[in-house]
Amino acid sequence: MSFTVRKGEIFSFLGPNGAGKSTVINILTTLLPIQKGSVKIAGYDLKKEPEMVRESIGIVFQELTLDRDMTVREILEYHGRLYSMPKAARQKRIDELLDLVELEGKRDTLTRHLSGGMKRRLEIARGLMTRPKVLFMDEPTIGLDPQTRIRIWDYVKDINQQGTTIFLTTHYMDEADQFSDNISIVDHGKIIVTGKSLELKNALGEDIIYLETSDNRAASELLKSLKSVKGIREKSKGIVVMVNVDGTYLLPEMMDKLRSEGITIRAVNLKKPSMDDVFVHYTGKELRDSGTEKSSVVSLRAGRR
Repeated sequence: MSFTVRKGEIFSFLGPNGAGKSTVINILTTLLPIQKGSVKIAGYDLKKEPEMVRESIGIVFQELTLDRDMTVREILEYHGRLYSMPKAARQKRIDELLDLVELEGKRDTLTRHLSGGMKRRLEIARGLMTRPKVLFMDEPTIGLDPQTRIRIWDYVKDINQQGTTIFLTTHYMDEADQFSDNISIVDHGKIIVTGKSLELKNALGEDIIYLETSDNRAASELLKSLKSVKGIREKSKGIVVMVNVDGTYLLPEMMDKLRSEGITIRAVNLKKPSMDDVFVHYTGKELRDSGTEKSSVVSLRAGRR
């Protein structure tokens, strides 16, 4: 697969479990060797300059990786020492980050006593300790309550506005929809589609109509003849009709056509396309918890045998 992430972007990398997301992230973060292909991050060749790449990135892992017997301050202090940050710079950065993620009052608290949301905020702070050019975030809000998710995204947007490029994987489509500059959907080790959220949704049509009928297969074949119908996908109980006109005007015509052929309509739903619809359209699966061109900061042409 090949893709490019622009400097200063929030880039979402989406796909079902087993699609290849983790392999790609592990390559980009130097946790897996490149068997063929090439990767450049922040101008550094990953194969030839892995140390420089590691100095240029931060990581927020999907699983919590905090030492339960260290305090909040000690976690950040230890990370800074690993990267040989001078003591004065370390202390200043710790103060800045604790203020950013609102953990100043918890600096001497053992991480075992933090809530899930506080732990995630601390992991974000740790990932930012070295002022990375690119921050990789693998499912950063998974399992968090809605209020905490919103707060986490306030931090991420603030970080991004300060110039840090964000490389994100998430199973929450609303996050990808609201915050991403560009989105790639991957499945079976290949990128299926890339684009901005609005572009991807508009590609499905202006509206989506869900129908449950007495004969869904016959209804599907019948509605395909309408010029305004862009595509039809069958689901377990009904059919999803993608239309390229205002569905509120087309729906009466569709219902009349079905009834004239003796097909009973049992349920109807009309809505605008969402990122969930985009995902299902391109992968056939549903996600579950399971102007001036900017310079390129991440580019990848890589594969595994």
